[in-house]
Amino acid sequence: MFNRLSSNCALMITSVFIVSPAALAQGVGYDDGPQIPHQQWRVHDINRPNPPVVDPGPAPTTIAQPPSDAIVLFDGTSFDAWRHGGEKAAQWTMLHDQHAMQVKPGTGDLWSREQFGDVQLHLEWATPAKVESQSQGRGNSGVFFFGRYEIQILDSYQNKTYADGQAGALYGQYPPMVNACRAPGEWQTYDIFFEAPRFNDDGDLVRPAYVTLIHNGVLVHNHVAMLGATQHRAVASYSAHDATGPIKLQDHGNTMRFRNIWARPLDLGIDHDHDNDEHHGEHHEHGDNDSHHGDGGQGG
Repeated sequence: MFNRLSSNCALMITSVFIVSPAALAQGVGYDDGPQIPHQQWRVHDINRPNPPVVDPGPAPTTIAQPPSDAIVLFDGTSFDAWRHGGEKAAQWTMLHDQHAMQVKPGTGDLWSREQFGDVQLHLEWATPAKVESQSQGRGNSGVFFFGRYEIQILDSYQNKTYADGQAGALYGQYPPMVNACRAPGEWQTYDIFFEAPRFNDDGDLVRPAYVTLIHNGVLVHNHVAMLGATQHRAVASYSAHDATGPIKLQDHGNTMRFRNIWARPLDLGIDHDHDNDEHHGEHHEHGDNDSHHGDGGQGG
């Protein structure tokens, strides 16, 4: 089933041009983190090479309409689909002239009221146009499935950080294959295909979560098995949870903007009690000897 989905994804991928075969200079991260299972790297490893930079082309000048069967989570008119913790009404800032919302630092993460399992998610985001701070302090947010499986959002345009924490990373697990970030202030797109993990009746994991991510029209993860729920400076791990859960947008203290957020629940025909994927247990390494990443440094 997912092979057909992947084929459809290929139609969405634009042509790109490699700006540099090597990433930015190393020097950000940690050398004392725990070893990531089935990888040669530690979590947030200071020595892990960053992916090469590609130019994804110009930002869209118009906002595309969602598919007819999509659940619209945000169209620039209402926060009705979102809440803070404890059912508190959304306190982020509405930018009516941009059909966007903006993080109001300190108000907390936003959670979708709708619950999702396997899902296609589209969202558009922009980091602050004025560059402040660096590394993880610069234009930081994240999109979390089930409130626990994060795809990093970060200003990774000429910004050094650890490889598994830059934009498009499965945070603390895998960097993206390439850094397809646009400049600060420009609109960027994520098209995410998320397959929820499966647990048996005893709460044991029988199939991990899988992620395919297209960043600004560029494939950066292709059906990658997540190692577990996102952790900072710790190894990801799974714990049993419901078959559906909310999507979370992170308040990391930066005035990030979001627009045009919609989701399509997917029926992938995956059995909840048995692993039908012959590759379960193997980990997609993104060619993680990093031979295709060059020998530069942090992308951000």
